[in-house]
Amino acid sequence: MKVAILSGSVYGNAEDVARHAQRLLADAGFEAWHDPRAQLPQLLEFAPEALLVVTSTTGMGELPDSFVPLYAALRDQPPAWRGLPGGIIALGDASYGDTFCGGGELVRELFVELGVQEVQEMLRLDASETVTPEADAEPWIAAFAQALRG
Repeated sequence: MKVAILSGSVYGNAEDVARHAQRLLADAGFEAWHDPRAQLPQLLEFAPEALLVVTSTTGMGELPDSFVPLYAALRDQPPAWRGLPGGIIALGDASYGDTFCGGGELVRELFVELGVQEVQEMLRLDASETVTPEADAEPWIAAFAQALRG
């Protein structure tokens, strides 16, 4: 199964988690693709059979600038992804209250618009509690791989 991993990062943590997820999914036998600067044409050329988005949150619950162009392209030119399995790993800081993992919530809304089906609950990684987001994401990624195998 071909899994596209998209990431939006400010300081690099979400990209690190996405790269780690790519390695883990590849080790689990998936064809995992990640390009932190992916644009819609490259993503469509890969023709994903599943989608994983790893994003941090900026400002008042917004997506990182690095992810906004792809997010906008997906909204403006939605691919035929109805029923595609997907998952979201959101990085944030709980001290921001209501906007904690707001970037991930925006991706959840996009999934609904595109018809992408979350195969498990979004993982929320709290920067105020973890210094090892890659390691903290491992159990979730393993469960995501299992869910994709169905």
